[in-house]
Amino acid sequence: MIRRNFLKLLGLTGSTGLLGLSCNSPSESSNTETSPQNKTSKTTTKSIQPIIISTWEHGMEANAAAWQVLEDNGTALDAVEKGVMVTESDPTNTSVGIGGSPDRDGHVTLDACIMDHEGNCGAVACLKEIENPIAVARLVMEKTPHVLLVGKGAQEFAVQEGFKRKNLLTEASKEAWLEWKKTSNYTTPVNIENHDTISMLAIDKEGNMSGACTTSGMAYKMHGRVGDSPIIGASLYIDNEIGGACATGVGEMVIRVVGSFLVVELMRQGYSPQKACEMAVDRIIAKHKSTEGQQVGFLAMNKQGETGGFSIYNGFNYAKRTQDQNELVDTKFIKEW
Repeated sequence: MIRRNFLKLLGLTGSTGLLGLSCNSPSESSNTETSPQNKTSKTTTKSIQPIIISTWEHGMEANAAAWQVLEDNGTALDAVEKGVMVTESDPTNTSVGIGGSPDRDGHVTLDACIMDHEGNCGAVACLKEIENPIAVARLVMEKTPHVLLVGKGAQEFAVQEGFKRKNLLTEASKEAWLEWKKTSNYTTPVNIENHDTISMLAIDKEGNMSGACTTSGMAYKMHGRVGDSPIIGASLYIDNEIGGACATGVGEMVIRVVGSFLVVELMRQGYSPQKACEMAVDRIIAKHKSTEGQQVGFLAMNKQGETGGFSIYNGFNYAKRTQDQNELVDTKFIKEW
């Protein structure tokens, strides 16, 4: 892993056009690429080999499960679903699935979305007592005319489809919540650990891309709060002609700029995945009066298998798996905690 030095944000006064919206000039931490690469707007070239990327260190185990699907000639859609389910079912992970940190009232509520290479998508939000919301999101995509089911309706649909209800609040997460209540004054903690998501992008042997995102949301959030994770275009977006992007961090900030869609559209203009992520973070900073203590990171991959990642603060990394690589990559960033 490459550790990045502290980098300062510069150049927020410039702009470049995107769908009629202003986009900030690159920060000092950006690479030397300042204009789109010489590429056609539609890219159909298959990747040289299958590839998987996913957010955070827990992505390593998730990638291992997803990679097995691709090795067995499975689809990218199957791979991302099976991959993030590993994290959902890990009770030691306090930001996804079973064992996830509850809201401030003690309820564990889960959000997830999934999107395939044809633009089909499905999502669930504020889902209780179902261990694998990503699998429910896929069934929303495949078995209903809808994109998003929430709350009790999402739970009822899951049970109808054979999912078993179970208590998702582990003793460890319950104890941490009770301790938080003693001194918190109901303030949601913001720190390097409260990153709350696993997002995954994959390209299969046919050159098709899919993505998935799943979370238990921000620790000790208000009951009913939903972040970006189940919102197509915010947490996740796939365009099989161009590439895909996903997000992690404070969901409210990502939603306001439709972050993952923004990254993909920048790649459509010809920017590399790395540059597109940097420009999206610059956009978030420009659109908020303050980002103090508020982490957001983007991860992107184009159809050639080129990847990139960028975040406001240090500490964001992603797991990458190819035939030749299986590693955790530290991303560039703007600020240090």
